[in-house]
Amino acid sequence: MKLLSDPLATAALGAELAALLRPGDVVALSGDLGAGKTTLARGLLAELGLAGEAQSPSFSIVIAYAPPEVRLPLWHVDLYRIEDPEEAEELGLDDARVDSALLIEWPERLEHGLWPDALRLHIEAGPDGARRLTWNVPPSWEGRWPPR
Repeated sequence: MKLLSDPLATAALGAELAALLRPGDVVALSGDLGAGKTTLARGLLAELGLAGEAQSPSFSIVIAYAPPEVRLPLWHVDLYRIEDPEEAEELGLDDARVDSALLIEWPERLEHGLWPDALRLHIEAGPDGARRLTWNVPPSWEGRWPPR
């Protein structure tokens, strides 16, 4: 468990995560509305070299970033509007993993379709404005997460 005191700390954790990402990685980011998922994603994308503020993929569902815009290809996915896990199959996420990392908000919409090698992060808002981050680390992330 890690306590994130404010949005700057949440974005900074996203930047730390960016340094650990490899093509094929999946990061599943869950939490209630307003918990800080997009803030973490923006910190990660800024660290990958994105100029300007990253847009939320809430309406487009997927925003794909590729060099030279960022140093590592990344698909930022928001599954909030997905009602049936089968809808996600049409997004081509499996194919994207060949050369890109995936950052998925609302992964619970996939139900049992989330890859077993995904790093699962959960952000929970506290009453004082701080965020509580917990995680589930698969073998492919051991030694990389949590950041030192």
